[in-house]
Amino acid sequence: MNKKTNTLLFVAAATVVNIILMFFFLVAGIVMLSLVLPRDVHPGLAQGAFILIFILAVIGSFLVYHRIMKLLASKIDLDKYFEPIFPKKKRG
Repeated sequence: MNKKTNTLLFVAAATVVNIILMFFFLVAGIVMLSLVLPRDVHPGLAQGAFILIFILAVIGSFLVYHRIMKLLASKIDLDKYFEPIFPKKKRG
């Protein structure tokens, strides 16, 4: 495989991993929320809590994804296997 194919497959796999991480954090947050909130909670409070959990799931998945990418970059020479997504423009 060439570098462009490697890059395409890597970006696709990384996107899937990021979505799975976000889903995991979202489900974990909803489960924890359901254990804390009573059944007869005001709908507005439940909606606000869900929005907060969603935002925290996005932030948490980004932080874990970022750490995974840093670890991967320290172990593998990414320039050797992957094409830059945004190539530098030549001046002159």
